[in-house]
Amino acid sequence: MNVLEVSGLYKSFGSNTVINGLDLQVPEHSVFGFMGQNGAGKTTTMKMVLGLLKPNGGNIYVCGEKVNYGETKTNRNVGYLPDVPEFYGYMKPTEYLKLCGEITGLTKNQIKERSEKLLSLVGISNVNRRIGGFSRGMKQRLGIAQALLNEPKLLICDEPTSALDPIGRKEILDILLSVKGKTTVIFSTHILSDVERICDHVAILNKGKIVLSGTLSEIKEQYRRDSFVIDFMSEKDAVCFYECEELKALKVQLKRAGAEVIAKASDIKNGGQFLIDLLSEKQITPVKFEMLEPTLESLFMEVVK
Repeated sequence: MNVLEVSGLYKSFGSNTVINGLDLQVPEHSVFGFMGQNGAGKTTTMKMVLGLLKPNGGNIYVCGEKVNYGETKTNRNVGYLPDVPEFYGYMKPTEYLKLCGEITGLTKNQIKERSEKLLSLVGISNVNRRIGGFSRGMKQRLGIAQALLNEPKLLICDEPTSALDPIGRKEILDILLSVKGKTTVIFSTHILSDVERICDHVAILNKGKIVLSGTLSEIKEQYRRDSFVIDFMSEKDAVCFYECEELKALKVQLKRAGAEVIAKASDIKNGGQFLIDLLSEKQITPVKFEMLEPTLESLFMEVVK
């Protein structure tokens, strides 16, 4: 089941087309990385999903229910963390969550129980000071707690780690990963390492369209190159292997940098076995022998050219 389905979505601001026929599906209980360069239209897309911006065309469905601009009934299933969350600075965390709970119609017992649980989840249960004195990371934590208060089926986070230091980023990502079994998480980002850390599904937005989407494993398998990286103990061993006549005879493409050789074989399965057999025959023991898989960074750069 897809929690979010977007088809044929268009959005223009004057003569500037930002979203140009976007199609997107977000499976239930996935952690979905929505990637793109700054200005690619990620925030614009999310605001249309929330019913805050009117699309020029296309359809959006949240939990099977159509999203209509200005009629945000579907938002009862959605929790939202904007890129720069705003709070009432004079309030304390429990007071703020109490206000949010009352607005969404939760009972006093529900507010108390969920607030305690969520503040503990995000690591600020013992913080009893005004929000105005919070750091950016603490505000992000509180924003996640607020977004989860109504137990949404879809949690949308817009650039949740972009302004945080490495420790803060790791902590926010760990929190998002921890709620995977309870809700579906979609977060926009241009930080590729964040996506590789916690996402099982990804989509790359470029020029208003999705240019690459699927599970990380499927995408890497699809773009896997027929190459192997071989590290040797010494540059002498690397040169010895690099200059083997057997490799030249089979037209194996080679690149060498110091003690590392990258070999590209036309047949990835038999080619790999051939290289192993050749190493054994020449009695050269490599330090590392592995298939060269595409990185998310290399894929990103390839599809946004």
